[in-house]
Amino acid sequence: MRELRYLFALLVGSKRKYVDPSRAVEILKDAFKSNDSQQQDVSEFTHKLLDWLEDAFQIKAEEERDGEKPKNPMVELFYGRFLAVGVLEGKKFENTEMFGQYPLQVNGFKDLHECLEAAMIEGEIESLHSENSAKSGQEHWFTELPPVLTFELSRFEFNQALGRPEKIHNKLEFPPILYLDRYMHKNRELTRIKRDEIKRLKEYLTVLQQRLERYLSYGSGPKRFPLVDVLQYALEFASSKPVCTSPVDDLGASAPSSGTLPAQTSPSTIEQQGPSSSDVPSTSPVQRSVIHKPFTQSRIPPDLPMHPAPRHITEEELSVLEGCLHRWRTEVENDTRDLQESISRIHRTIELMYFDKTMIQVPYRLHAVLVHEGQANAGHYWAYIYDHHQNRWMKYNDISVTKSTWEELERDSFGGYRNASAYCLMYINDKEQYLIEEEFNKETGQILVGMDTLPSDLRDYVKEDNKRFEKELEEWDAELAQKAQQEKLLSQIPRAPAPSPAPVQAGEPEYLEQPSRTDLSKHLKEDSVQAINKALAEQEDRGPEAIMDTSSHNASAQPAPNQRVVEVAIPDVGTFVIESEEGGYDDEVMLTPNMQGIIMAIGKARNVYDRCGPEAGFFKAIKLEYTRLLKLAQEDPPPECDYRLRHAIVYFIQNQAPKKIIERTLLEQFGDHNLSFDERCRNIMKVAQAKLEMIKPDEVNMEEYERWHQDYRNFRETTMFLMVGLEFFQKKSYMEALLYLIYAYQNNKELLSKGPYRGHDEELISHYRRECLLKLNEHAAALFESGDDQEVNNGLIIMNELIVPCLPLLLVDEMEEKDIVAVEDMRNRWCSYLGQEMEPNLQEKLTDFLPKLLDCSTEIKGFNDPPKLPSYSTHELCERYAGIMLSLSRTPADGR
Repeated sequence: MRELRYLFALLVGSKRKYVDPSRAVEILKDAFKSNDSQQQDVSEFTHKLLDWLEDAFQIKAEEERDGEKPKNPMVELFYGRFLAVGVLEGKKFENTEMFGQYPLQVNGFKDLHECLEAAMIEGEIESLHSENSAKSGQEHWFTELPPVLTFELSRFEFNQALGRPEKIHNKLEFPPILYLDRYMHKNRELTRIKRDEIKRLKEYLTVLQQRLERYLSYGSGPKRFPLVDVLQYALEFASSKPVCTSPVDDLGASAPSSGTLPAQTSPSTIEQQGPSSSDVPSTSPVQRSVIHKPFTQSRIPPDLPMHPAPRHITEEELSVLEGCLHRWRTEVENDTRDLQESISRIHRTIELMYFDKTMIQVPYRLHAVLVHEGQANAGHYWAYIYDHHQNRWMKYNDISVTKSTWEELERDSFGGYRNASAYCLMYINDKEQYLIEEEFNKETGQILVGMDTLPSDLRDYVKEDNKRFEKELEEWDAELAQKAQQEKLLSQIPRAPAPSPAPVQAGEPEYLEQPSRTDLSKHLKEDSVQAINKALAEQEDRGPEAIMDTSSHNASAQPAPNQRVVEVAIPDVGTFVIESEEGGYDDEVMLTPNMQGIIMAIGKARNVYDRCGPEAGFFKAIKLEYTRLLKLAQEDPPPECDYRLRHAIVYFIQNQAPKKIIERTLLEQFGDHNLSFDERCRNIMKVAQAKLEMIKPDEVNMEEYERWHQDYRNFRETTMFLMVGLEFFQKKSYMEALLYLIYAYQNNKELLSKGPYRGHDEELISHYRRECLLKLNEHAAALFESGDDQEVNNGLIIMNELIVPCLPLLLVDEMEEKDIVAVEDMRNRWCSYLGQEMEPNLQEKLTDFLPKLLDCSTEIKGFNDPPKLPSYSTHELCERYAGIMLSLSRTPADGR
């Protein structure tokens, strides 16, 4: 009870977009758990909830009563009474009973009043007021109506053939204002009179409809037509004049002349002309075969009329017949019109029977409609509630509350149009204004709104929850502001900073400040720094091929016996000859963008290396490479040119990794043993390795270092999932593409939670994941519609193993409105089959499958293991990723 109070108080005064009812729902689930653990439908749940609340209020009322009879607000609001008057085995009886939700049958009725009439009369009631009646039956008369009147519409029935319940989708209309005077006990005598009159009118109406049917469906055969049309056709026949022509003349008029026809010879003539006259005896002309002439031999009688018409009729006979047919047709038209008008008048009389002034004194206004979409054992629920202050309908669908209209309510609630229909109607007494009127402060007279309408304890509870929510918002805003600041700082960094000829600043990487384990003296170190600064000022930008040509020329000395000479073509760098010890060279590593940049930097540092030695050359090369990577990190390239895939350090710079992490990563790249292919690179590699050895354990947090590198590996893996998924999507292999895109989205979401540049465009991955699901859903639905057992099973396998497990992934993020719409579209596609005729085995399979599809749970169930990714070199990964991104940009998808 306390949790329900808190829940409703939050609904009144919470600042949140929606209120989480989990705590109250869990208590209700435990309280209503049945012994057989069977799922209860919404009617059973509502009954138990009302009973439970009634008991809780009763206990509270008895505790607080002061000698008076306790008042239970649940009883006063939701419970009424009716009088059951009837005859049982010839004996009259009267019983007063209390009711809460009043049950009504839907099947066989077209509107709410017909349902109520059937519910208020049971059995044979014609002679209930007769003294000698031996029939059994009863009438129900409301003696006391509750302020809130709830009708429970029974839209489910048990199918004996299939052995399971089925939903009734028949259309049932209900009015916005319902007058209940005809069902009140005080009006029973007047109501009985009107019912008798309606019964008499309906009997007469049946007779008139049968007579009208004889006019509209005339004839004694299987095909029948309106009599007025039959007479019209007869009149047209009688008035037709016969036009006689020969069909041969008709055909001859359209055929080519005989001179143009090809000569045709009979088979017998061909046989006679075949042998010579000396071999075959001559044949008498009488014995020749007759040439087949289809038009002359199958001639239709020449006097056949071109269209149906009487052949023998005099003008006098025709005049008499036309006069009769005209008169009969007019008489039939008048009779038909009179019958239709009489039927319309009777209908109108029946409709207005209860609308005289005495029978519109108990108005109830429709306040809420509870809607169910789906089938008997599964579906989705939402509600329409009327806002009396704004005079409009509101739709409450899970966390979504939107403005609505009566037209939308009709479409969703009446039934018959789709597989959604109302299962519960709540009317409120239109004369009890306290149900909807504003509350006022007794002292000030001001209108109470929002939290002012709550008791003090609930008001304090809501205020505390709002404070917690405001704190959550502040933390969220701070996090967003921090991300925005990070993006702003990155955008303000100059895009192309040129190396400064000024002396080395104190803020440069610390590996430049640490002394090397070489024999260089302090004086030599100072000379090295000066040489670096001078070289920076003098260095001219030179192309990579020229640099590598110089490198190759300087390293053209004869290789040692234990070395090998290899010609290597590195993309974006050039082709050159290198020396390498056996087993000390990795072709794939040499082709990576990292190694390309390092080789270029070492080539550009050649002058400093030659003048001042390896350490000075190392300083120059590493500064050049760091400057180049920093420039790449500041650029905004197109999607197909993602520098993060080429260089881990670009990824680290964009995501503001600690300086120590970047320094150590760059040192490890310069210390790679694959750089030992010539003397200059080998010496610079040894300097870098010496710098690495000098780093103390407390200077770099290796756990943090490993986390950053693991994040980068996850980024590359996510890229592979995305790339392979998009490649499959373009090949229309949607089943294969889906799993890759799912893992790409999940991994990418985890990366983006740490920073905006940690992953890829979330909207792009979400779009293609959604498109995959929609296309697979269409394919599965087409297989189901085929009716073939094997294809139906294949379609359901796609749904159960691919689509259904993915739905929680689309529903878990409420901000992705397109995903939620896609889920509703997929569900609606399958729910649309509920109103269609289909084989019993298909109906059974659909019934078993729909509860899984309509499950609104956002609990993410386990998937299969991630698909195995192929091994890609960095160069190959960048090329394939660029290719797929370019193809997407050439053929943009709808909705992107």
